[in-house]
Amino acid sequence: MKKGAVTLAVAAFLLAGCANLTPGEQRVATGTGIGAAGGAVIGALAGNAGLGAGIGAGAGLLGGLLVNAWKNNEQQSYDQGYAAGRQRQ
Repeated sequence: MKKGAVTLAVAAFLLAGCANLTPGEQRVATGTGIGAAGGAVIGALAGNAGLGAGIGAGAGLLGGLLVNAWKNNEQQSYDQGYAAGRQRQ
């Protein structure tokens, strides 16, 4: 019972630190978290959950950075098109 309360308190503390993240930081954090969780599961099946979580976190971080770059490019293209449309009026 005590272990569950401590785990819940730690999770709440970690999530509270994510309250003021930019959208880009949120994408990177989400990718890292998903990668770490997936890597831990695969690593546990292979016999080393810690190593799997570390590798998964790295892969998730890279994926989050790539998604963030793509979304930033998408937003920049939208802004350029919007500005061009406003100039034509």
